[in-house]
Amino acid sequence: MKRILLGLVALIWGHILLADSMGGTLTELQFESGSINRSYKLYRPAHLSPGAPLVFVLHGYGGSADPERFGMDSIADKYGFAVCYPQGERDKRGKTCWNVGYPFQDDMTIDDVAFVCELAQHLQQTYRLSARNTFCTGYSNGGEMCYLLAYKCPQVFKAVAPIAGLTLEWMYRELEADRPIPLLEIHGTKDKTSMWNGDPENRGGWGEYIAVPLAVSYWATQNRCTHEETDTIASLNPESGHSIIRHKYVGGTDGHEVWLYEITGGTHSWGEKDLVTGEHIWQFFSRFVEPEKTAVPQPATR
Repeated sequence: MKRILLGLVALIWGHILLADSMGGTLTELQFESGSINRSYKLYRPAHLSPGAPLVFVLHGYGGSADPERFGMDSIADKYGFAVCYPQGERDKRGKTCWNVGYPFQDDMTIDDVAFVCELAQHLQQTYRLSARNTFCTGYSNGGEMCYLLAYKCPQVFKAVAPIAGLTLEWMYRELEADRPIPLLEIHGTKDKTSMWNGDPENRGGWGEYIAVPLAVSYWATQNRCTHEETDTIASLNPESGHSIIRHKYVGGTDGHEVWLYEITGGTHSWGEKDLVTGEHIWQFFSRFVEPEKTAVPQPATR
């Protein structure tokens, strides 16, 4: 009954923001989680097939559910999946965020892990999207959420892609992965916000966090990857002087892989100056899309 009511709430509160030239629709909606009305935007390409994949995109600290910021809608049109952009709540600094356990979030009681996982189930059932092929990517603070979801909700998300994300030391020490999950990280080596070599002394104020290669290697180990393959990708902006080294840890359980894009000289960003980031994210996610073996979730009814 609760799920039915939540579906009705979404229909009452939602309104269409735009219909693009491809015929897709972007809708702003509300969803109740933890007794709080949370907002999100949902993009559905035209003629989306029942059982289509679903991709979550989580904004960074102080950011918003802004599809134009991430360029994923055009990728969704091209490959046929829905995109959800949830909105984080405000912390005591007045900044929108995801509660990932930063020191200054010690008074936050919002459970963003529950929110995102409950929302995933709601969207799967309401819009007949694939429960087997639901993915999550996120930038910066949203990247930290991807790592946290990998630890806590591998049964909900098929794979995750943190971009300029971190594994906080408390996660690394206190959490254990229940099951392996494929992971892609894209990160600049000159990132001064989410430092490549970590911040064991919390000089940046985000809390202690481990080095990016160590964070990625944890998931390569969890997935039982057997060896590493490397190649290079040309930057979209040759004048930047950046080179992109792609480390692919392969041979994992059930064909799982873990990839790390090392943007040498890259700073804190979505990677858009060097890559069509959404294309690379979907290139990775699509490797793990499974055919629907059971009936797709049905829309909630009375």
